[in-house]
Amino acid sequence: MIAPLADRLRPKMLGEVAGQDHLVGPSGTLTRMLARGSLASLILWGPPGVGKTTIARLLADQAKLEFVQLSAVFSGVADLKRVFEEATKRRRLGEGTLLFVDEIHRFNRAQQDGFLPVVENGTVTLVGATTENPSFALNGALLSRTQVLVLKRLDDAALELLLDRAEAEIGRALPLDPEARATLRAMADGDGRYLLNLAEQLAAVEDTTPLDVAGLSELLSKRAALYDKDREEHYNLISALHKSLRGSDPDAALYWYARMLAGGEDPRFIARRLVRFASEDIGLADPLALPQALAGWEAYERLGSPEGELALAQVVLYLGTAPKSNAAYSAIKQAMAAAKGTGSLMPPAHILNAPTKLMKTLGYGAGYAYDHDQDDAFSGQNYFPDGLKRHEFYQPRDRGFERELGKRLAHWAKLREDKKP
Repeated sequence: MIAPLADRLRPKMLGEVAGQDHLVGPSGTLTRMLARGSLASLILWGPPGVGKTTIARLLADQAKLEFVQLSAVFSGVADLKRVFEEATKRRRLGEGTLLFVDEIHRFNRAQQDGFLPVVENGTVTLVGATTENPSFALNGALLSRTQVLVLKRLDDAALELLLDRAEAEIGRALPLDPEARATLRAMADGDGRYLLNLAEQLAAVEDTTPLDVAGLSELLSKRAALYDKDREEHYNLISALHKSLRGSDPDAALYWYARMLAGGEDPRFIARRLVRFASEDIGLADPLALPQALAGWEAYERLGSPEGELALAQVVLYLGTAPKSNAAYSAIKQAMAAAKGTGSLMPPAHILNAPTKLMKTLGYGAGYAYDHDQDDAFSGQNYFPDGLKRHEFYQPRDRGFERELGKRLAHWAKLREDKKP
């Protein structure tokens, strides 16, 4: 039986691994590690189909270690004990073991701790593969004994290289016009194994007439975008949306918004984040930003999907094009720090109400100046606790409506100074 195309094209040398030159190129991390003869235990972190398993196999070959593979999905404590015992026997014979654990993040904390002694004493060189952020998926003790290497999603050039290799293996060109070929690479979404599986389907087509984009779409099902609402990609994309808005790039923000919707994200989660953004990154630079965000959320609740998603798109555009200021965000952070650091200081007596005779006797309300009775409707009195110097938490930026607020505050600051006794 002929092996699948992806297996037949599996690289025989590290330098043949596509798209990971920072690791396996002439000056790559792994290349230098092997040249020194000091292969460390590793965590290979990257999306599916970028070469994690292949790299682990080639490392074992080049370092002359026995390659042992486990999947955390199908393995338990008994499997680990057996592997460790066999590795111990090899070590006594002067042989080494490279233990490759696929989906290592699937092991629980106790199982992960089981690797610590055999990694520390050199019984095994551990190479774990994960699609999850190791900072969250693996415990600190294991991370401290391994080196995390990041594998990149395959770019267009790397995917084209794989297609060239596939055509050389098949012995003929794939039946695609240039636009369809580009679409095929886009459908792979950075996953080399998936691309080669698609190429294998195309190679089985007897008609050699080049397909256009429409013909390719009919032949192959479209791949769902990589997105997991409960894991790292969820946070990566909302971060990309937020930072695109902050950078006043509404087009990029719309793209990330669309990516999240295409991945099945709950629009209400996006709506909540847009409301947060309106206060955190725009604030009073555009006082309408928060009402706009709330109105978009309300429109979505009334319309539902997909009509309501247009209202949220309008909010994305409004926030992306609004003047930006984090002055309110900075002000409340400073005010909270001051409040925590000053304990239970009382308000100054002159701004306390005095509903009882005792309170009046104690000076509550004495000397209070009613601002509406003052020139400019401004008394200039102190409203901070006695003994606490005046703070200027709010520093409006010279953008949007906050430019006007800055003028007001400067005017009041001058009046306050003029009214000092």
